[in-house]
Amino acid sequence: MVKNIFSQEVTEEIITRINSLQPHNTPLWGTMSADQMLAHCNVTYEFVFHTEKFKRPNPLMRFILKTFVKNIVVNEKPYSKNSRTAPEFVMVGQKNFEQEKIKLIENIKKSQQLGYQYFDGKENFSFGTMSGTEWNNLFYKHLDHHLSQFGL
Repeated sequence: MVKNIFSQEVTEEIITRINSLQPHNTPLWGTMSADQMLAHCNVTYEFVFHTEKFKRPNPLMRFILKTFVKNIVVNEKPYSKNSRTAPEFVMVGQKNFEQEKIKLIENIKKSQQLGYQYFDGKENFSFGTMSGTEWNNLFYKHLDHHLSQFGL
């Protein structure tokens, strides 16, 4: 079972893990640096809180995403190492580690404070309407995957 990211306890656990990340940490797999990973994780929240930044997928792409990708993202099975990344999530160049870390922690706290009820029935940019459980799984699995990537 995926931990409940909407609970204060789990949010604090994730934030503690984020705060233990250092700019010089190297990944156990993959090619992202620590600063890029933080920026990458922030994209998930930008898709929720700043959808105007992104071009909405066309109907065919949405059908493909809902049919073939959504279940992988929102089920309870952890992501596999070196999974494919959507183009919007690919990070290139150096990012500001501290700014990205602060922004990610703020995004996680905001989501936790809004809570399960806020997200239950909320539309996802790529996957359509999702339950609170699906949002929880998306948020927690993604963060856990990348923090584990850095041994945290």
